[in-house]
Amino acid sequence: MPVSNRSAQRSAPRSPLRVAVLADSDTRWKWGALTARRLAPGHRLTGHLLRGRATPTARQLGEVGVRADRLTEVTCAEFLADIERERYDVVVLALVGGAVQAVLHGVRALWPDPAARPVIVTGYVGVVYEKLADGLLLRHGADLVLANSRHDAQRFRAVYEGVGADAGCVTETVLPFLGGAAYEPAGSRATTVVFAVQPSVPESRADRAYLLERAAGHARLHPDREVLVKLRSRPGEHTTHLEEQPYQRLAAKVPGGLPANCRLAYGNMGEVLDGADLLVTVSSTAALESLHRGIPTAVLTDLGIREALGNHHFLGSGCLASWDQLDAGLLPQGDPEWLAAQGVAPLATTPLATTPLATTPLATTPRAAGAGAADVAEAAAADPAGAAADDEDADVFAAARARLAALLELPGLPPVAPYYTLTTAPRYLPGILARHHLAADGTPLPGAAREGAEPSRLRRRLRSHLRDAARGLYRHGVQRVAPLIRRMGEL
Repeated sequence: MPVSNRSAQRSAPRSPLRVAVLADSDTRWKWGALTARRLAPGHRLTGHLLRGRATPTARQLGEVGVRADRLTEVTCAEFLADIERERYDVVVLALVGGAVQAVLHGVRALWPDPAARPVIVTGYVGVVYEKLADGLLLRHGADLVLANSRHDAQRFRAVYEGVGADAGCVTETVLPFLGGAAYEPAGSRATTVVFAVQPSVPESRADRAYLLERAAGHARLHPDREVLVKLRSRPGEHTTHLEEQPYQRLAAKVPGGLPANCRLAYGNMGEVLDGADLLVTVSSTAALESLHRGIPTAVLTDLGIREALGNHHFLGSGCLASWDQLDAGLLPQGDPEWLAAQGVAPLATTPLATTPLATTPLATTPRAAGAGAADVAEAAAADPAGAAADDEDADVFAAARARLAALLELPGLPPVAPYYTLTTAPRYLPGILARHHLAADGTPLPGAAREGAEPSRLRRRLRSHLRDAARGLYRHGVQRVAPLIRRMGEL
């Protein structure tokens, strides 16, 4: 069992923090890796992709544009074995709630007593509009549960306090990928409209076809505008949510086809927004990115304002609008108070996007040397520009870094203590753990983690091809077979 390694003398040589990120989809990898960069700039990043239906492809990872020093695909049990062996300083869990809960119980099984275990960080990749209590309680037990805004931090604490759980882990930050150049309007009219679609919102084929046809209709009505239908994935790929009705397939059936000034687009969302004059969506996190840059942003009301769509999250934002209103020339602007509460104040009023990541002193703080707040102050003195940025509240990750520094300074951390245990959730918890091949006590089930010699290159390639084939069959079932069976059942 690992023992504390934090009692080394302060004269030990400095080295970058060792950070591991475990993600289960392309968007969560983006959130996790960029969060790690904000918390510990200059760190050594080891990336892990949790094997499953949404494991991103190489193309998806390239589009995200965030690279790791090493990136491997693992199961939950294999990841637990890795963090026990490698002794990371920080572990960022960019996963769905159930997977976070499984890893937390696995960590507790590895370090049941106070020890120099890694600091565990988790959070949400974007707008939290559904399953608030369920998702939060599945994340409880992490040392830091990051909230993307003041509004979210208040809600998170209320949930934890409502069940009598410790809410001290909740730490206010912002989405780590907010940034880019501030919007500079070319005039009173939009010339480039970006319709950011979502894999699972709305769900029905009819509603998705309606939205696509309205985007095409907007392009026909305004031939001087370019309408980009920004897609999350190519055919055969999956993201965080299942996409039963891909827009690529629906586009082929638009009456009259897509006009010349309306086309499907891929690529990094930040780069797409660089040329946008109007962002349109149902409830995508892209709306927050757009609002942060000051780009006119419309959250569609055509299908109603409903919790199932997630657009209720934008009540009071000033962005709710219909395609009819956009056709008539409306360019919605975000409400300043709402934006501030959501952590997306426009770039004109916050220097967050221009804060140099490399100025944060934690990047060179060695855990084994009793790293912590003292080292932060020492490094800040050597970097007055970075200190000045924090003094002006320029970097909203300063509080998270301070909490991380305090935890790293401790000679040992207490065992993680999730709210869900065999006492509080005797029926719910075992099923969650079993799905990730863990026993009820958090230890891997027999055969869950491969042991012994590393498989040959041929065997690894064979396993990779078999996994890709299995995922392809699964995606085919989701996007082809399931909709067909559903339609047959409605006859």
